[in-house]
Amino acid sequence: MKMLKLKPACKDYLWGGHRLVEEYGIDYPGEICAEAWTLSCHKDGESVVCSDISDGAENATDIFVKRNSEMSAESEEYEGKTLSEVIKASGKEILGKNCEKFDDFPILIKLIDAKRPLSIQVHPDDDYALKNEGQYGKTEMWYILEAKEGAFLYEGFEKKISKEEFEDRIKNNTLEDVLHKVYVKKGDMIFISPGTLHAIGEGIVIAEIQQNSNVTYRIYDYGRLGADGKPRQLHIKQSVDVTKLEPPKEYKAEGGHLAICPYFQVDLIEVKEGADFELNVDSASFANLLAIEGDACVSSADNGQKMHIRKGESIFIPAGVGNVKIEGESRVILTKIP
Repeated sequence: MKMLKLKPACKDYLWGGHRLVEEYGIDYPGEICAEAWTLSCHKDGESVVCSDISDGAENATDIFVKRNSEMSAESEEYEGKTLSEVIKASGKEILGKNCEKFDDFPILIKLIDAKRPLSIQVHPDDDYALKNEGQYGKTEMWYILEAKEGAFLYEGFEKKISKEEFEDRIKNNTLEDVLHKVYVKKGDMIFISPGTLHAIGEGIVIAEIQQNSNVTYRIYDYGRLGADGKPRQLHIKQSVDVTKLEPPKEYKAEGGHLAICPYFQVDLIEVKEGADFELNVDSASFANLLAIEGDACVSSADNGQKMHIRKGESIFIPAGVGNVKIEGESRVILTKIP
């Protein structure tokens, strides 16, 4: 099976901006594009197979594309189908042996544009989420793509607090006073384990790699109103049940990876002109490429397929494709299942 370019599902949450459209080339007609789910089999928003939408552009990118003329038609067989439909039609073998331990597609990858702060929230672990929500919990990581000067996020607490104090501060709207504030810049990585209270601050664009889950418990939302004019729903009981009332634990990825855990392995690839990056996608796991800067050509040595990938675009590479080369000038986030 050949590589597939994916069109993301987009979300217009009230805190979002328009940078994913303007700066990352996401195709979305709305005024707010808060999230683009670039790799998703989740029922709340699936990515869809598309052709190489870069063809036809009369600019420098077009020259690069035309130099690799076989790129565009490789996905025609599945064009317009969701990734879930492709997996059903092709068989789970395209996900690789490392995915056999999961009942469902294991991960979800997003681009997130926080024009305004996200709610203060927490995610449950698998046991709690499966029991109470009928889906998996959420372990996630953030790679900071853009951050305005002074941008920060919340991660856990400054010091350990009691359950009683946690509940009191929720009621009194003083929760922010005890949260651990992390100032961030482009290139930072934050790993969020289940039970860690967190919130993305304004002026931050991130790439998020997470478990395939959409379970979020909202604790505090700055008194904002939803599209219906009413305060957005809070999940206080669930948050009290699952939140770890302590400072975040330091995270260090093993093996030189950007992040690694039982659900995903993430690496940052720097591709320079004249210095190609070679990747072997064997039968152990599929690979996903998310371009966060520049333009590149992704080619398969075994089947001769070539695809163009530019900033904001995502390519799904089935397990067993073999040797893949990335050429050009680009920065790419590579995700596999360990």
